[in-house]
Amino acid sequence: MRKLLVIAVTMGCFSIAQAQFAPPPLSPIGEKIQTAMKSDLRTEQERERDDNRSPIETLEFLDLKDDMRVVELVPGGGWYTKILASVLAEKGEFYVGLGTRGIGPLLEKYPGLSNVNILPVDARFVPAQIMGLFELGEFSLGIDNVDLVLTFRNLHNFTVESRPNINKAVFDALRPGGLYGVVDHTRRHHEPDNPENWRRLDPVRVIKEIQDAGFEFVDFSDLHYRPDDELRYEVGRKTVAGNTDRFTILFRKPE
Repeated sequence: MRKLLVIAVTMGCFSIAQAQFAPPPLSPIGEKIQTAMKSDLRTEQERERDDNRSPIETLEFLDLKDDMRVVELVPGGGWYTKILASVLAEKGEFYVGLGTRGIGPLLEKYPGLSNVNILPVDARFVPAQIMGLFELGEFSLGIDNVDLVLTFRNLHNFTVESRPNINKAVFDALRPGGLYGVVDHTRRHHEPDNPENWRRLDPVRVIKEIQDAGFEFVDFSDLHYRPDDELRYEVGRKTVAGNTDRFTILFRKPE
């Protein structure tokens, strides 16, 4: 009898501990993002990056809603494009703009991406004198009344003179109260350009640049803080790739 009592008490304590340390239930938008992550649109290689990129927590922080009008800038290979397209398919509108040359074949390959609209942005990427960077003149995204503009690890591709043009185009596209979310690789504050940091940005400088375009700073997240990244090396190095420290910040166009 005493043994049964001990077992019962132990099991009760174990159940309480499980409940106490269990992850909180997902929000409705979190559930939609999780469903999108399981979509057949995604490759095994893309799924392998889920733990590192934490799309549920990232998109929740950036205040994504499934009925928004959303623009993703420089969609690249479509890692986030596939998730966003699935989340916004029923109630929202989804656009990709700027640097979309490679996204067309992806949209043709997957019928499930038929709701992705490519904005015909007339903007020329001109190689800059600094390795890997591009110059970009003033341009328009050709859309307005947008709820949310997102860019993931892309601002670092443009010169300091070009980034204000991107921020202005985003500001003009957003409705009053619309949001602008930015994720990028972290550079040490005030560190001058060098061959190792050209794909990193000083988050303090980015915040100032975006505020200078008229935005209000909303919040930042340490979701992608990586203590092992010493901010010393190029983000593609084997010792750093997949474990880079990234800043995640959110801005609002004033009402």
